[in-house]
Amino acid sequence: MKALRQIDSVLARVEGWLIIVLLWAMLGLTFIQVCLRALYTHGHLQWANTVMGHMDWSEPFVRLLVLWLTFLGASLLTQDNKHIKIDLFSSLLPERWLPFREFFLSLASALVCAIMVKVCAGYVALEMDFGARMFLQIPSWVGQLILPGGFSLLLLRFLLRAVHQGVEVFTGTK
Repeated sequence: MKALRQIDSVLARVEGWLIIVLLWAMLGLTFIQVCLRALYTHGHLQWANTVMGHMDWSEPFVRLLVLWLTFLGASLLTQDNKHIKIDLFSSLLPERWLPFREFFLSLASALVCAIMVKVCAGYVALEMDFGARMFLQIPSWVGQLILPGGFSLLLLRFLLRAVHQGVEVFTGTK
């Protein structure tokens, strides 16, 4: 159990640092684009438009980073049990049944994430067969890897929560 908590803690630290790095990359690229656009539009500097033409990859890249940030943030929120959930049963169930509810909800969420991993992996396989390209001639399936990767991360988080809740429910310890 202690090893799982350490894995969870290390994963959270890595996710936190990735969020910081990706957010700074997004802000930096967007700031550069805005400045170049302003220099061209208001300052009538042709070189700014030329540089913007060479950075046409940055806007779709920033949109892709938004997906990465979304999944990383969802994973961190899942670790803290602050993810979005429908909380119908907590008001209906007695207090002693809430750990059971948490355990089964974690298992059900893990199952949904496992299905999504499978579906998204199929989507990535279709993208590989199709052969479309993103920015900088990168195959589009490379950008789509965030979908099965992100759901795999959430699957891991829900499985860790289920193990933690299962130990609490079936042994009576925290």
